[in-house]
Amino acid sequence: MSHVRTWTLIGQDGRAYESTEPGTLGAHRGAKIYGRLDCRAARRAIARGGYVRHRVFFLDEITAIAAGYRPCAVCMPG
Repeated sequence: MSHVRTWTLIGQDGRAYESTEPGTLGAHRGAKIYGRLDCRAARRAIARGGYVRHRVFFLDEITAIAAGYRPCAVCMPG
């Protein structure tokens, strides 16, 4: 029996849903900030033990913006 891997992402309405595609952006639910998965600021926060329980993921930038999130100033300036 084959098992299809799924990821929990956040949709444009801000609600979680299961996807067969992984997210391309990570975000902080409380701060409403999204950024690249390799963002140095997010990695630092995760290493300190914070952030993880508030971390959510988006399929793309259009979805993150529609859900009310703003880009990270560190990894997505401008």
